[in-house]
Amino acid sequence: MRILALAILAIGMVSIRPAAAQMYDPAYPVCLRIYGPATYYECSYTSLPQCNASASGRSAQCVINPYFGGAQEPAGYRRHPRVY
Repeated sequence: MRILALAILAIGMVSIRPAAAQMYDPAYPVCLRIYGPATYYECSYTSLPQCNASASGRSAQCVINPYFGGAQEPAGYRRHPRVY
C-alpha cells in the first residue's frame, strides 16, 4: 500500500508543472500577442506600425505594453510651472 501511495505521489509531482509567469519586457513599448496552442507575448517592438507589419498574416494582435519603463504621463495631465 505504501509503494502504491508513493508511486501516485511521484507521478503527481512529475506531471505538475510550475505556473509560468508572463514576462513583459519593460524596454519596449509595444508587444505582439500571438494566439495558438501556446498563447504568448513577444515584447520587442518600438512602434505599432512595426508590430503590425510583423503581425500581418498571423493570428496575432499588437498591444501596448502596460509595463513599459519609459511610459509617459497621460496626455490630459499636465504640470504647469508655479508662478510666484
